[in-house]
Amino acid sequence: MTLAPQDRSTDTRRQLIEHIAADAVFHGDFTLASGKKASYYVDLRKVSLDHRVAPLIGQVMLDLIGDIPDVAAVGGMTMGADPIAAAVLHQGVARGLAFDAFVVRKEPKDHGRGKQVEGPDVAGKRVIVLEDTSTTGGSPLKAIEALRTAGAEVVAVAVVVDRATGAREVIEAAGVPYRAAVGLEDLGLA
Repeated sequence: MTLAPQDRSTDTRRQLIEHIAADAVFHGDFTLASGKKASYYVDLRKVSLDHRVAPLIGQVMLDLIGDIPDVAAVGGMTMGADPIAAAVLHQGVARGLAFDAFVVRKEPKDHGRGKQVEGPDVAGKRVIVLEDTSTTGGSPLKAIEALRTAGAEVVAVAVVVDRATGAREVIEAAGVPYRAAVGLEDLGLA
């Protein structure tokens, strides 16, 4: 039986959720990068760097951002966004799309060309900030600031897993649309 494109998309997302729930959700006492305490931790690098799951992430994220026109590049703060951007870039090529990827450093380099945004030039281009998981929205906001300084037009923030802890509201208050592929309810954490 051949699945219709919408059914294939739904099946891919379901597979991604199963991998995240099984391999990337840890229970216990954790301190998040934001300093907040949590009873669970979503370590998306456990799956975003896995050969079985990275293509699923790329496909699901492409479906999530597919209706945004004229996007030239995707990326975000290193390290969390790096494998997500690579997955989107590669799965985009497989679909005949031409997304470049970029990496945003925490600080501009103090040597060489002194860049904070690495990769193909983003000046004058429409870009999407990616994130693996989002808690406070701090990392995407830093990426947005660096990208705007580099001359890019940030048209959205897209995260794989939203922790439902205020990131959406912070990003949207900064005037940038926010999208999430997977929520806590999808992972049985709500």
